[in-house]
Amino acid sequence: MTTVPAVELPAVRLDIDGAVGVLRLDRPPLNVLDRTTQVAMRRAAEQAATDERVRAVVVYGGPRAFSAGADIKEMAAMTHAEMVAHAAVLQGAFDAVAAIPKPVVAAINGPALGGGCELALTADARVCGSEARLGLPEVLLGVIPGAGGTQRLPRLVGPAKAKELIFTGRQIGADEALEMGLVDQVTPTGEVLETALRWARRFEKGPALALHAAKTAIDQGLATDLAAGLAVERSLFAALFATEDRMTGMRRFAADGPGRATFNGR
Repeated sequence: MTTVPAVELPAVRLDIDGAVGVLRLDRPPLNVLDRTTQVAMRRAAEQAATDERVRAVVVYGGPRAFSAGADIKEMAAMTHAEMVAHAAVLQGAFDAVAAIPKPVVAAINGPALGGGCELALTADARVCGSEARLGLPEVLLGVIPGAGGTQRLPRLVGPAKAKELIFTGRQIGADEALEMGLVDQVTPTGEVLETALRWARRFEKGPALALHAAKTAIDQGLATDLAAGLAVERSLFAALFATEDRMTGMRRFAADGPGRATFNGR
């Protein structure tokens, strides 16, 4: 893959490959998410969100590890007061990835544990290698997931399955993760990144504003009741009628059928 560096940050970089941004964790050997890396991840996510060259995003930890989670030694030294102050920073880093207004896929090799699993949960889809391991083992440390795991996991797999994983802290393999809906596709380990890139490239020339609206409607709708969610959908649907892409898409459909429009993201 040929990449052009867009931004360089400690332990995190954003590479641009065509119209796909690859948000790469690069803190070997296990991409442990210490406080410095959390801040860097937020900045890289914000760059991916605002860079007009980027139409879709792959979150990738490399061929051996997605992320083994937070820096436990660092956290063990923190006081209650320090964590009260830092908890919002921690969640904010993960929320920034979840808030990228473009299709996002996590490409998972090796361990995705604790904060690593929570990072994968911020994506819209998850591709993992056959040897990947996922889990939220925080309870084994006397705490609970603190970067979104207790909220995003049950919304994805249902409360009963989420509670079982969080209560026990056990790790699961790729096949079980696929069966319960935690991941969407399992591939051989060496094909994870390319599979995720193929997923993301489908949106390189898509209607960026409509994709943003669809993601917003789904995510905001899941956080509220049906009536409120329908109101969000209605507002976003109507707003798209002010875009050039809507005019292009409908006119080209009427003339040539579906799938023929070329969108400009305006």
